[in-house]
Amino acid sequence: MLVKVTGTNFVRDTESRAILNTDDSAKNEYYSKVKMMQTQKEEINKVKSEILEVKNDLQEIKDLMFKLLEKNSNG
Repeated sequence: MLVKVTGTNFVRDTESRAILNTDDSAKNEYYSKVKMMQTQKEEINKVKSEILEVKNDLQEIKDLMFKLLEKNSNG
């Protein structure tokens, strides 16, 4: 059975003793924030991956330039 907690939007489940929020707008706002945080984390991970890829590409370019310089200085 659910019993209203006085002065709040909460109810208590008398069987499990759990307190439950019955404010749907607050619940929807929470889920929106969670989704936004997840999207931000995904974007950050994507940017990190792209930065790592650029770093690797730059290192490869540097290595090729050094090889060219060595070849030209020896030839």
